Amino acid sequence: MQYEIKGTPFPVIICKLEPNETVCCQKGAMSWMSPNMQMSTNAGGGIGKMFSRAVSGESIFQNKYTAVGGNGEIAFASTVPGQVLPIEISPARTIVATKSAYIASSPDVEMSLFFQKKFGVGLFGGEGFIMQKFTGNGVAFLEIDGSCVEYDLAAGESILLDTGYLVAMDATCSVDIESVKGVGNALFGGESFFNTKVTGPGHIWIQTMPVYALANAVRPYIPTGN
Repeated sequence: MQYEIKGTPFPVIICKLEPNETVCCQKGAMSWMSPNMQMSTNAGGGIGKMFSRAVSGESIFQNKYTAVGGNGEIAFASTVPGQVLPIEISPARTIVATKSAYIASSPDVEMSLFFQKKFGVGLFGGEGFIMQKFTGNGVAFLEIDGSCVEYDLAAGESILLDTGYLVAMDATCSVDIESVKGVGNALFGGESFFNTKVTGPGHIWIQTMPVYALANAVRPYIPTGN
């Protein structure tokens, strides 16, 4: 599968498939396609996979599009201003991403549940108890709110993020929370009471404008009815 990412600030992935080649996507992600793309909707692995997608914030069904009778083309557009992040998944690279980040992937990429082991991280970390783990071999396309900033963390090296800014990380990284120091800072500093702490080794992807932050930024300018 060949692909290109076009457009800003609302990017689109345009995938070019050879005959009988398949691409998988979240339900409703398709924006346009050539007439010879054949769609099939299924649970993508049975009841267990359906449950995994449901509790991770995705649709319980998965769409597969196959080029039939020749080369095909299909496009998947983003839903918020930002970027599309293509990540190569391989036996040597498993990633963990926030729920609802998934757009589409190669058919040999598998999405499964990743449970936060620490109660505090799930409750206050901003990413929730359940994230998505991507394994297999191929490319996974994730949606970024705003722009994407990347870091390589060495073993034991950490970075603190405001809740909601983490998009994805290598599975070798770990997530914890750290409370904001000082009662006055926590109450009047304009930030949340907790920060997300990501510790290496591994690569992490950060988004600059989570959709909730975008909504808060434009809310004062939205007229309200009398």
